[in-house]
Amino acid sequence: MLHTWPLASAPATWARVDNADTALNAWIVAWVGMTFPRDPLQLFDANIFYPEPRTLAFSEVMLPQALLGAPLTWSGVDPVLVYNLLVLVGFALSGVAMAWVVSRWTGDRLAGIVAGLAYAFNAHTLVRFGHLQALHVQYLPLALMALDRVLAAPRPRWVIVLAAMCVLQALTSNYLLVMTAMAMVAAAAVRGETWRPVQLKALAAAGFASALVLAPFLYPYWRAHRDQGLVRTFDDVAMYSATWRDWLSTGGTLHYGLWSHQWFGSAVSALFPGIVIAVLALGAVASGRAWRDPRARMMLAIAVVGFALSFGAHLPGYRHLFEALPILKGIRVVSRFGWLTLLALPVLAAFTVAALRRRLARTAGTALAIMVAILVTAEALRAPMTYTLYEGIPRIYDRVAALDAVVLVEVPFPPREAIQDNGPSVLYSAWHLKPLLNGYSGFTPASYGLHARVMQLFPAPDCLRSLQAIGVTHVMIHKRRVPRELVQRASESPGLSLIEDDGERAFYALAPGSR
Repeated sequence: MLHTWPLASAPATWARVDNADTALNAWIVAWVGMTFPRDPLQLFDANIFYPEPRTLAFSEVMLPQALLGAPLTWSGVDPVLVYNLLVLVGFALSGVAMAWVVSRWTGDRLAGIVAGLAYAFNAHTLVRFGHLQALHVQYLPLALMALDRVLAAPRPRWVIVLAAMCVLQALTSNYLLVMTAMAMVAAAAVRGETWRPVQLKALAAAGFASALVLAPFLYPYWRAHRDQGLVRTFDDVAMYSATWRDWLSTGGTLHYGLWSHQWFGSAVSALFPGIVIAVLALGAVASGRAWRDPRARMMLAIAVVGFALSFGAHLPGYRHLFEALPILKGIRVVSRFGWLTLLALPVLAAFTVAALRRRLARTAGTALAIMVAILVTAEALRAPMTYTLYEGIPRIYDRVAALDAVVLVEVPFPPREAIQDNGPSVLYSAWHLKPLLNGYSGFTPASYGLHARVMQLFPAPDCLRSLQAIGVTHVMIHKRRVPRELVQRASESPGLSLIEDDGERAFYALAPGSR
């Protein structure tokens, strides 16, 4: 509540709906939450970018988040309110999961809380409110705990937990699928037990089970790659690789005002770990604890791998990795690998906090942990956050939802280079889930450009005939976002039959006369 304030004061009213990514993610949560339980085989044939197939594969499936919000979605709760509640839940669960794992590893609950605070609330997560997938990272700490247990004493239940946590984290985000895989490899590589036959068999079983469960979710992405040309090029990687500026960038008010504003705007990602966490993590390295303790050693390996990979095209040999490992072709903003370092450093810092507390008297040790928690929070704090006023889904969309056979196009229909302007249309479609010619996602199909050229003629008869030829049945005109002359011509067109006009929008059916 503190870090996201004033969101908790009015989660149905304050929102980042000015950001098209927020609209996209709110739509994904609604689409997946409604479709997966009812018709899982049609999950990827989402309603945007009609009539293209598998349009959910243009973005991320976010299944765990959608299922967490599904009871609210089924109850008819506004998709933005569901999204905002999932933002709060994501921060909370991520922090609690890390705190629980580190408490068990260090034997110190307060050290675990420090790690949980730094993991959930940091320079990276607090600038990504429009990306719900970046805020639900509660499964990876549990996966690392399960990996540790499997390597220490492989038992079937821990193999199952390891596979389950990796699958859940992978389904929250395609980026996190890759990062989870990298974290697991880095962590296992520095554990000597890895190479014993029993552990190898256990890890192979967990990997096979994870791949088996993920395969149905990954297949549509492969089809989109093959049929639509969905791919990230090395030029994309070069554009979104980190530099030293990223590692000095933070939106935290304290550091931003003093010095970070010099680099914040030119950085790809905000990756500053915080002075307190960095110093404490270095303490774990300098003391040798990061080498001696096998769990700390796993985190050190993850920190190094994340830091190195964040530089992407600037890292010698990354091009060879990019060509050799197909999963890397799904990562465009490669600087986000730095998040792995922000995962690992709080754990290393917690080992130092726990060691210091063991040397101090009980009261002094408690005071130390509380002071560290306060400093970590102060370094990351950006609140109060800036939101826009959200007035809810316009009631005219109830008419859209009530009709049985609707294929909708919304006007204005922006050109490809301004496709983010479709954000409101995508968000509103989360309410009715009817096929929509408009769309916004991480990938734009070629057909969108063809439709945009046709829509430049709207409401000319040739345009209406072309729309009917591809199956469009209804038109929603946002009257304040188009020229008054267009609104007038649409109202006079014999090819459009008015269903409802709420003053802001006009909802039309394509009439037989437009054929």
